[in-house]
Formats: sequence, C-alpha cells, structure tokens
Amino acid sequence: MSKPCAAAPASTQRRADLEAIARQWISLWCVPVDWDLFDRLHADDFEDCAAAGRDTTKPAFAGGLAELVRAFPDLETRVDDLVVDEAAGRVAVRWSSRGTNRETFLGVGPTGRETPITGIEIIEIRAGRIVRRWGEWDITAHR
Repeated sequence: MSKPCAAAPASTQRRADLEAIARQWISLWCVPVDWDLFDRLHADDFEDCAAAGRDTTKPAFAGGLAELVRAFPDLETRVDDLVVDEAAGRVAVRWSSRGTNRETFLGVGPTGRETPITGIEIIEIRAGRIVRRWGEWDITAHR
C-alpha cells in the first residue's frame, strides 16, 4: 500500500506561470514526447500519487508515459479545462486524447482502432517544477 501524499506548502507562483507549466506538461502526452522537457518539468523528488501499481517516482512515471506512447504512437492530447489554485500551487487539468492502438496496452490490443482517452489530473508545482501528481483516466473505449 502506498503512503498518503503530503500537503502542499503555500505557493508564490503566478497564475500564468502555473497554467503554462500545466499546458507544457500535457503536451508531453503527444508523440513524439519531448523527454528533455519531461525532465525539466518534473522535480527530482516528483511523487505520483496515482501510480496505478507503479512506483511513485519520476522514472516510473516516465516509464508509464513511454508505455502509453508506444501503444498509441500517434497519440495527440489537448487541454479541455484548467483550474488554477495559486495559493496551493496546484492546477487541475481536464484533458482528452486520441490515438491508434498499435501495441498491447493494459492487457488489450493491439486493436488497430483509434481510441479516445480522457482524464483529470491535479499537479502541484513548486519553484517551476512539478512535485506531485494525482490523476484519474477513462480508457474504457480501449477494448
């Protein structure tokens, strides 16, 4: 069982900066992935609070993203909504993706079909880097 994620300290980051980081972060879920940007955006002590059975570390999160884009090599993702909490340094992101399933993912496929994926993420940002992430995805169309 994973440990509960820590509470956020007060933030001094501006709304526009938080929003820009969130949009850059979601851009990572488009092929090709900018792995240098991934590394710059995520703090070394990044914690994935919704790891879905993976380790909660930055390398494990990168591994999960790599699995996703291998399975959906034409994946495109867009931001549908953003909600920014400047005081906490957190951004909630509602997003949607589409990609053609070309490799087994979550025990299914390859289906050869275009698959919609949607989700909501909350990211916590300190000193311009993502330190924590919570997320829920709907991938029920992938059957």
